[in-house]
Amino acid sequence: MDYIQFSFMQKNREVRWERMFPNELEAAFAACPLVFMPYGICEPHGPQNAVGLDGLKAHGICCATARKYGGIVAPTDYWHVHECGGYAVWAHENIGERQPWLTAVPPWIHFKNVCYHLRALDAAGFHAAILLTGHYGANWKDLKTLVKILQPHFAMRIYDLPDFEANETGFGDGGPNLDHAGRVETSQLMALEPSCVDMSLMPPKDQKGSHFAMGSTAYEANLNVGQRMVCDQIEWLGEKMKELLLEYDELKPGTRQPLSFEKIERLWTDEVLPQLPNFHSMQLQFADQQTAPPVDSRWHLNWRVS
Repeated sequence: MDYIQFSFMQKNREVRWERMFPNELEAAFAACPLVFMPYGICEPHGPQNAVGLDGLKAHGICCATARKYGGIVAPTDYWHVHECGGYAVWAHENIGERQPWLTAVPPWIHFKNVCYHLRALDAAGFHAAILLTGHYGANWKDLKTLVKILQPHFAMRIYDLPDFEANETGFGDGGPNLDHAGRVETSQLMALEPSCVDMSLMPPKDQKGSHFAMGSTAYEANLNVGQRMVCDQIEWLGEKMKELLLEYDELKPGTRQPLSFEKIERLWTDEVLPQLPNFHSMQLQFADQQTAPPVDSRWHLNWRVS
């Protein structure tokens, strides 16, 4: 793909569910019965990035993929896991006592919502769904566990991933393919939502501090590299779309019966809740974090989950 054409591609065919007319949705579904479900959160991503980076990134990648390969992009869910367990430990160290502007809910609320999202998408008749989260930490591992529990109950084929899974080469120099408000995420947001990045707000390099959870490599952010990373992710997801749709066709599910709300509640109670205490985002600490937030920290309030 020619990166010069990236901006044009972004403004092409409408794929956003909430902005489409019924006839557009019907045509898009007939052409490619796959739906993208983007997830993210509003949280500090350095002074240079809009706080909605995670959701903006996931939504932008989904839209760009749908414009090239087909499919419909569902509205982004910004109410995501934070404030508890290892997230609280991280936030105390990297955000501190400043107003974090979070759109946070407990893990059990977020994951139960995902159950209902999948029910609605399956009831709409989609053959496949890709759940893409731009928010890292522990939650993406739990999303994979949840989908594994739920998939046997849906005809629709489901695949979930954090966006970095599709960003295999990262910056291309052997460095990490993910970060938090560092060169990777800042470059991606430059490519997807240029008005949501302002590098003039970056602090001087020699100024100490966490700078609102800014990654130390953010000074290396580069628009061209951001465009290349996003284009790579589009191609990765395009291949995944083909796999999922082929899998659905091979299964030949025939007549489909939508799951009721009552069925979702039973699945939650009988199959998800027994495993919920073992979810990574329910743990008090991540593997590399040993100290709870002090009692006078704003992050102590919901640190302990049960």
